[in-house]
Amino acid sequence: MITRRSPVALLAVSLLLTGCGGGAVAATDHSSDPAPAAPSASPSASSEISAEAAPRQLPGVGPKTLARIPADTEQVVLVTGRGANSSVASLALYERTDDGWQQTVSWAAHNALRGWSNHHMAGDLRSPIGVYTLTDAGGLLKDPGTKLAYDQGSGFVSPGTGFEGEPLAGSFDYVIAINYNRQPGTSPLDWTRPLGSSRGGGIWIHVDHGGPTHGCVSIAEDHMKELLRTLDPARRPVVVMGDAASLSH
Repeated sequence: MITRRSPVALLAVSLLLTGCGGGAVAATDHSSDPAPAAPSASPSASSEISAEAAPRQLPGVGPKTLARIPADTEQVVLVTGRGANSSVASLALYERTDDGWQQTVSWAAHNALRGWSNHHMAGDLRSPIGVYTLTDAGGLLKDPGTKLAYDQGSGFVSPGTGFEGEPLAGSFDYVIAINYNRQPGTSPLDWTRPLGSSRGGGIWIHVDHGGPTHGCVSIAEDHMKELLRTLDPARRPVVVMGDAASLSH
């Protein structure tokens, strides 16, 4: 665990340039051709054997998206939006095994109010579609036991109410920075924007407040703590995120 602290003043600038509060090597499908059926085996039995032998792939993830996942990645947070303009999503964690990708958890989630975008811009109220590394975390509360670099501080506050009138207090108790338009290896509160401020930033996974976000992905607090404890930088975790149709390409 690496602990960092940032000045509270950093948040004041960060919130003005963030979504909610914020590179890849081609992967190869190693599925083999089905083995010929034994003389005594029926066609249906042969199909079942072939299906069991094939590596398990990430459900709903098409070849173009799959190719953006680094070859050395062993943990994938898969966020699948219900629709291009929907703020409702699911978040599942997959871990690479000798048999392919194995799902370990699946939870309900929210994303941005207006859905998803292939070209996220500041203030568009859409979450960016893509594959992004996960290296840094933080929050108002103390580190729950993550292996990610963790910045605890009073700068992680979220005043006011959400789009449905729900209080936002506690939304940033725990956050994981999504490396969209940010400098990896820095606090989630760092407001460096390599693509420029117009492309937004401050895209996080954070505690759900019961409604749509400005651009982030949110899940229940207990789930955030579990995700933080599970992600391991040695396993090169990434988030694969977007609406179902976009991820299928």
